[in-house]
Amino acid sequence: MICFGTGGWRAEIGKDFYMANIQRVAQGLAATLKADGKAEKPVVIGFDRRFLSAEAATWMAEVLTANGIPVWFMQRSVPTPLVMYLVKQHGLSRGVEITASHNPSNYNGIKIIVEEGRDAPSDVTERLEREINALVDVHSISMQEAEGKGLVTYLKHPFNEFIDSILSVIDTAAIRERGPRILFDSMHGSSTYPLTVIFNTARCTVDQIHGDKDAYFGGMMPAPTEDTMGELRNRVVAGNYDLGIAVDGDGDRLGIIDGKGKYISANEILVLLYTYLHEYKGWKGPVVRNMSTTHLLDRVAESFGETCYEVPVGFKHISSKIDEVDAVLGGESSGGLTVRGHIHGKDSVYSSALFVEMICKTGKHPSEMMEEISQQYGTYIMKESNMPFSAPQREALEHTIFVDCALPKFAVEPVRVSYLDGCKVYFADDSFVVCRFSGTEPLLRIFAEGHTQEQALSYIAAWKTLLGL
Repeated sequence: MICFGTGGWRAEIGKDFYMANIQRVAQGLAATLKADGKAEKPVVIGFDRRFLSAEAATWMAEVLTANGIPVWFMQRSVPTPLVMYLVKQHGLSRGVEITASHNPSNYNGIKIIVEEGRDAPSDVTERLEREINALVDVHSISMQEAEGKGLVTYLKHPFNEFIDSILSVIDTAAIRERGPRILFDSMHGSSTYPLTVIFNTARCTVDQIHGDKDAYFGGMMPAPTEDTMGELRNRVVAGNYDLGIAVDGDGDRLGIIDGKGKYISANEILVLLYTYLHEYKGWKGPVVRNMSTTHLLDRVAESFGETCYEVPVGFKHISSKIDEVDAVLGGESSGGLTVRGHIHGKDSVYSSALFVEMICKTGKHPSEMMEEISQQYGTYIMKESNMPFSAPQREALEHTIFVDCALPKFAVEPVRVSYLDGCKVYFADDSFVVCRFSGTEPLLRIFAEGHTQEQALSYIAAWKTLLGL
């Protein structure tokens, strides 16, 4: 059974992610496009640097072209934001990125991009699931045959217009004047080329680590978190860099180490960029976050006379809300964000360039800016716990959380409980805890935000006690 989650279909390589299943996804995609009368437009196919990504992209192309659907095919690995940009910019109906994003190296997957360069909404992926799981036959031809029929176009320079679109809105003059020294960690991922081009064009001094292709990601998780950015932090301090930047395997999540060696969390990145865009660049408007993202954004927006909108987890919800309310920025605590006027998905390439612009224009370390914000609004500390579970355990956990609606015994009484996405418990002092199932991995995730670390950890411990985990 092939099931799509919040970030597409992801599966363990060899167990579920293998040629036959990948071809089934392609055949299901072809069937839906033909049924909707959208088979005449090309499908752009990209892939990251994971094991089997390039091969999976070829298998997808061979099935789509066998069904008469033209394909734009990459000749090198590319980040997900580029595929989204091409779909949006060229008015395509679909795009595909072969990636498992930040998942462990034994995973791979397929992201489906729809019109306007958006993450496929639930109705699209649910329909695709039904089509895939009802398939009888899969049609495939070789790439050579597809080329002979004129159904394959190789994109030799796919980055140019994407990079130029970002450079056109970034204040490169301010960056050139400051001339920052940047240490860039691409985490062996597919964003190496566009980011180095942008930084070099803006006259930054750039050094790089982990820029080579490594399907095992150096034995680390390919996600920019405090745990995975230890080497970057040490090198930033030792080398006296102004900034350390890390991005995940498919280039949609951002991590920051500032010149003082301070890890800047994804929540802090959102707060800093929203403040910068609103107060320094004059981009007036609200902000959007998901249910597992800091409430500090709400307080900052409120002080600006703006609104912070809360949506379920899944970037498709964020991008839709950005459009609906004309928000300045939208993002999530896992490191993904986008801004008004850019693509409708998260993009670490654009956000990295914007962050560099911010430190150059303000002349401040990000940690200094956060200290000023904390003095004004108070301290907000988020903790997270991810717990694996077996298939039999899931049913029991779901019954406890969503059928019995059982809540832990907290030290203080909640003021509100929401089941919009998982179970979120709100407290009077603006702290909260969320308990939800991951949409990409077999994990139960608990996010808690408090005004002290102890408060946040106590919320997590209460949930673990209730669930016996």
